[in-house]
Amino acid sequence: MGLNALDVGVIVIYLAGVTLFGLHFRRRQSTLRDYFLADNTAPWWAISLSIVAAETSTLTIISVPGLAYAKDFQFLQLVFGYLVGRIIVSFLLIPRYFRGRLMTAYELIGHRFGQRLRKLTAGIFLLTRAAAEGVRVFAVAIVVQVALGGVLSGMSDLGRDVSAIAVVTLLTLAYTFEGGMSAVIWTDVVQLAIYITATVVGMFIIIRLVPGGWPAIFTAASAAGKFRAFNLSWNLNTTYTLWSGVIGGTFFTIASHGTDQLIVQRLLAARNQRQSQIALILSGVAVLIQFSLFLLVGAMLFVFYRVVAPSILFTKTDTIFPEFVVSHLPHGMSGLLIAAILAAAMSNLSAALNSLSSTTIVDFYARMRPQSSEKQQVRLSRFSTIGWALLLFSFALVARGSGRVLEAGLSIASVAYGSLLGAFLLGVLTRRASERGAMVGMLLGLFLNLFLWLCTGISFAWYAVFGSAATFIVGYVASWLLPASSNQEY
Repeated sequence: MGLNALDVGVIVIYLAGVTLFGLHFRRRQSTLRDYFLADNTAPWWAISLSIVAAETSTLTIISVPGLAYAKDFQFLQLVFGYLVGRIIVSFLLIPRYFRGRLMTAYELIGHRFGQRLRKLTAGIFLLTRAAAEGVRVFAVAIVVQVALGGVLSGMSDLGRDVSAIAVVTLLTLAYTFEGGMSAVIWTDVVQLAIYITATVVGMFIIIRLVPGGWPAIFTAASAAGKFRAFNLSWNLNTTYTLWSGVIGGTFFTIASHGTDQLIVQRLLAARNQRQSQIALILSGVAVLIQFSLFLLVGAMLFVFYRVVAPSILFTKTDTIFPEFVVSHLPHGMSGLLIAAILAAAMSNLSAALNSLSSTTIVDFYARMRPQSSEKQQVRLSRFSTIGWALLLFSFALVARGSGRVLEAGLSIASVAYGSLLGAFLLGVLTRRASERGAMVGMLLGLFLNLFLWLCTGISFAWYAVFGSAATFIVGYVASWLLPASSNQEY
């Protein structure tokens, strides 16, 4: 059926509306805490929803249904680990962040070890977050290629991809540049509401289109094993098992929500420590519900394409949900669903831009130029946001050659998370660890994960486990062999 003028109009209205809404939070921000932490004025529930939106990108919405379509619900095993990891972060790391009114995760490392390790951890975050976000931003092109293929039929694939990524990047940059973290958090809340509501509406439409409705869908999906959620295998090459989910998911989440500035920045924006802890834990419940919803969509689409449209074959599972939206939903609703998918892209991108900029200014520029005024730093923060937007745009084009975008993005992030988490654990759990020892451990942990990623078939779900264990053990031993003359505590 394809999109028509009504659908395109809905998409344009959404893009313009959310950009204007974000610009509404434009105000004179005189301090870095205003710009990067919304002056600690956001309520816990908004931060909780913003955390969910920040870790939900376009690739999540299109890839997770594709996983259930091709396989089953075993992806949920990772989410169980996500819940456990959040609880650990809430009581292990959040109290330390609020003890010193920090603005980035890596200031904690600086207080505990020193500025060299702080720069190393911040630098690893910048490099790997930018690479992972490039993959996520590219997912926008997948959606646009399916949704607007007819409208943009005169353009080459490269031209279409460039146009799609550029439009979303520029609009997101506009309100992130002007409104800072206040704009990011509140647009996250709106965008999450849009894509969840639109997804639920899409589910009800699938139920109406399949003869027999939900009972028929449930029976067929159950018979095909789509609701199987547990795999007790200990095979490290299998991506989704109970053990890789609970163990690997826990370590991954401690790293992603405890050491990654993308999420830590939201936690630091809370009004106090208790609200930060509540926001993080409840975001885990929301993520469990959200992923269950996306997986259910995939199972329902499996039945739909077996019963209603059996002649359609897919070569990439990432295109299944967008293809259904474009081809089988009523006009207007198709546009709303595509806008909802783009909403996830914009919320994730705005989070990345703000966190990359905050780390650049706070952990590098402010240290190199301590004499610079706060007004100058705020102004440079905005220009840093522009610079990162351009870089992510470039990385997105490079990511055109990647395979499954969800697993590619998770793999890139997981490679760095192990060494980052190991360094933080050395600082929090030990008194003996020194800066030099921790740096040795981090480098070995990073090289180990690169080896696992590039030279073995071990699932990305284990990277954070192996990388953090190697960093912690080697870092602790190296600290005995390379003791510091003076050791900082925090």
